[in-house]
Amino acid sequence: MAIGSHSANRFALIGRSLIPLTYVTALACGSCLILPVITDPLFYLLAIPAVTFLGLGKGGFAGVGMISTPLLALVVPPLQGAAILLPILICQDAISVWAYRRHWSASNLKVLVPGSVLGIGAAWLLASHVSNAAIELSVGAIGLCFVLHMYLGTRFRTFLGRTPAKAHRPHAAMGILWGTLAGFMSTLIQVGAPPYQIHVLPQRLDKLTLVGTTVIFFALMNLMKIAPYFALDQFSSRTLATSLALLPLAIATNVLGIWLVHKTPTEQFYRIAYLLMLLISLTLLWQGWQGLGY
Repeated sequence: MAIGSHSANRFALIGRSLIPLTYVTALACGSCLILPVITDPLFYLLAIPAVTFLGLGKGGFAGVGMISTPLLALVVPPLQGAAILLPILICQDAISVWAYRRHWSASNLKVLVPGSVLGIGAAWLLASHVSNAAIELSVGAIGLCFVLHMYLGTRFRTFLGRTPAKAHRPHAAMGILWGTLAGFMSTLIQVGAPPYQIHVLPQRLDKLTLVGTTVIFFALMNLMKIAPYFALDQFSSRTLATSLALLPLAIATNVLGIWLVHKTPTEQFYRIAYLLMLLISLTLLWQGWQGLGY
């Protein structure tokens, strides 16, 4: 049965409400109530690519999904869009955690996860006092400097005839710092990848270990966001029904992302990771600049 059908002989329209640029329809079939779901075609025109990017990101290409919330923010309030995506993210996390359950770095999670708890707590307390534009500009600048340092540093060493920089593990205190910033950013603007990548990419972990650690870290953070979203009263029958409608696509693209990670050579995977981080950093700088009103 298609959601949104107006067949008079079987279904009765029992409710319709208008939210910014988005229609919501609820249907009844006999004694069964179908939850209200967003039916505006423009919403799904943007939601389908948003969920596709989320699936590829959760499959292992961290950072690809950062565009998802901004896309939905074009048709629904940003926090509502994030609330629609969160149940989808948690379902995708379950699939990805199972797929990479044997590939993860305990030493990295031991420092990153406590930091993310601090970051999520700080974001909850400071959400009304911190400018999103300032956060985007700051983290975008940090990410851009990091990518340029890694790229130009390698080229400079090659020019001087020196060996490339060896993989190294940052100090635990730096892991807590980057984990805190990742949790803070992920809660406020749904982009926690750049701080996390600054910590893990220089370590040159095995490809699957890198992906598995990333998947588990962000899965834990998404679970920690449930309480704040309930506290902000963002979950409703409308958002949950819309999440459910998008779930089949989310699962399919998640599986596709996992398959692509396994097929991508390690060196090419790292090049893609650095390129994604560069694009994310530039996007954050642009969004932050726009947010300041210039």
